[in-house]
Amino acid sequence: MVDEGARHATDASDDTATPPGEVMIRLRGVRKEYADGTVAVEGLDLDVRRGELVALVGPSGCGKSTILRMVNRLIEPSGGSIEVDGTDVIHADGPTMRRGIGYVIQSGGLFPHRTVADNVATVPRLVGWDRRRTRERVDELLGLVGLDAQRHGPRYPHELSGGQRQRVGVARALAVDPPVLLMDEPFGAVDPLVRDRLQIEFRRLQQRLGTTVLLVTHDIDEAVRIADRIAVLSVGGRLEQYDAPANVLGAPATEFVADFVGADRGLRRLAVTPILDEDLEHPPTVQVSDTTDHALALLEASHLDYAVVLDGDALRGWVSQQALRRGHTVGEVRRRFDDTVDCRDSLKTGFSEIVAHDAGWLPVLDGERYMGVLTPDSVHRALRRLLPERVDGELPRVVNLAV
Repeated sequence: MVDEGARHATDASDDTATPPGEVMIRLRGVRKEYADGTVAVEGLDLDVRRGELVALVGPSGCGKSTILRMVNRLIEPSGGSIEVDGTDVIHADGPTMRRGIGYVIQSGGLFPHRTVADNVATVPRLVGWDRRRTRERVDELLGLVGLDAQRHGPRYPHELSGGQRQRVGVARALAVDPPVLLMDEPFGAVDPLVRDRLQIEFRRLQQRLGTTVLLVTHDIDEAVRIADRIAVLSVGGRLEQYDAPANVLGAPATEFVADFVGADRGLRRLAVTPILDEDLEHPPTVQVSDTTDHALALLEASHLDYAVVLDGDALRGWVSQQALRRGHTVGEVRRRFDDTVDCRDSLKTGFSEIVAHDAGWLPVLDGERYMGVLTPDSVHRALRRLLPERVDGELPRVVNLAV
């Protein structure tokens, strides 16, 4: 069984863990009970820090969307307190308060009878912005989410792709620079390739703007990929664990969390683990201008068949012993790598490229500078380093956090 104290140790909603000045959203003892006696959320305490992206995850019926909608009073809580940027939202005027909180749902929730530009302009017009200021803001926001205002602004939602509609939904939610953005399964209605790209682009946008985001998702991989912290909920809105993605995956606080994130949580941790110097191997290197005789002698001394080809410290490809016997300089016989990975990417990105290209080596670059190579063996060693270790029959505790 799990030590109940482990859960509380990772619950960052504790007052002592989060100074009041850093909190943008604060829930205390929040409860929602419906007329039929169903308790959707029971006594939830949760803090979201300023500029943080927090993901609410859990099975169906755990109250994720209910929590989100109580924050902007689309659903009235039955008890407890909710503050947004120090303001008690429960006693505030609902419509006025909602205009200052961005809200995004699947497919953007756009008005079908309004153009893209008019959709984005909805809240600025409601709060009394003049036409010029509104038009400039619409153009700015469409550009910010990667849409051309002249091309897409006059269109209607049905004329856009799913990914484009979702971008418009985000732009509309950001129209008046809200301090808080609530997102309910925002990327669930688009295909996997578009979803991956939107997640990355949205995360970059959120970090650039410093917007505080509370996001509901059923996809633990999405939460791991983009969230600063993950709140894992069980039925009744019970907070099982609230922690950084690496800790949720590497040190589940309860058996429920361990079951929810899955037996492959070690693999999922690769997505939140950067490539470290210790993960790299360093095969022989030769310069593109070296003679083949010099390169052959180097490979024979190393007892390896392949070398990395550089020009200074810039990657230029690879060369084999067999190829070296057919030319005079390394540059004449070198071959290019199918792909490379940046040192700031995750181990998951590197592992995916290795699998996609059936590669023995994957060069890792820092800008243009060659750092070393990832191999299937080095990724395996990194994965073993990330795996938790059992101590005295207890649930795993992380031995080494790589993030």
